[in-house]
Amino acid sequence: MGTTDPLMEQLLRFANTALLLSVLGTVMTVALAYPLADWLTLPAQIAAHIGTLVFATGLKLSYVTRLISLKNLGRPVH
Repeated sequence: MGTTDPLMEQLLRFANTALLLSVLGTVMTVALAYPLADWLTLPAQIAAHIGTLVFATGLKLSYVTRLISLKNLGRPVH
């Protein structure tokens, strides 16, 4: 059975929330950057493309943070 380190539990909650927000942000910016691009101005399209990169980076960082916290809590890491 895993430990119950409150700091790691808090980090896991943060990572899960950041992961959810990053996925939603990535989906939203990809939708804006590609299928909905005709409705946007050029600066908005550029912002959507940059947002895709930023949210994808957040997704990767939050996933790694989640894995680290799960490992430190002794829980299965898939």
